[in-house]
Amino acid sequence: MGRPSAGPVLGGRGNGQGIRGFLVTEGMAKKQDRILVVDLESTCWEGGPPPGQDSEIIEIGLCVLDVATCRRLESRSLLVRPVHSTVSNHCTRLTTLTQEQVARGMSFPEACRILREEYQARERVWASYGDYDRKMFQRQCRAHGVDYPFGDRHLNVKSLFALVYNLPREVGLDEAMQQLGFPLEGTHHRGSDDAWNIARILGHLLLQARGQGGREP
Repeated sequence: MGRPSAGPVLGGRGNGQGIRGFLVTEGMAKKQDRILVVDLESTCWEGGPPPGQDSEIIEIGLCVLDVATCRRLESRSLLVRPVHSTVSNHCTRLTTLTQEQVARGMSFPEACRILREEYQARERVWASYGDYDRKMFQRQCRAHGVDYPFGDRHLNVKSLFALVYNLPREVGLDEAMQQLGFPLEGTHHRGSDDAWNIARILGHLLLQARGQGGREP
């Protein structure tokens, strides 16, 4: 299927009780209509970072998943300008992103503002494949003195997938897609493409929990 686009923003493109237990937290006003599926790409090196540099977010990939239908509504890529690091050749080979591309990106505080204001990220469940994305957001928000853009309802799709299928270990995104018979769409290790694929896995798991596993989201 084609990807609905959020518009021209730096690379944008186009009730199972068991599952629900992952989604409930106390306190804030909650929106249950959509899940924000997020995948980060960060500056990286073959070894450790060069002196004076530290890994920073350079892309926030986002896919909006409709909870009722489990359809993917929107795909968006927010390129983020690093402050304390540069994109290495290794990073470009992995992600396809170059220093020139991310240098034209938005600031990290602006990206967090978009998540809060345009997507109501604090009120909605958000998901990622593994816990890296949550920890990286928390670390960079502390380092930059920026308000954390999300609430406390984070869904780890990597853990959920392994639990649902009773796997002996958690598996990578490409292996999970292969086990489900789903093709990887786009470029692996690009945030927007990975978020799009993660959302397909999550939509499948939600439909399966509702006894609708035969219906493709």
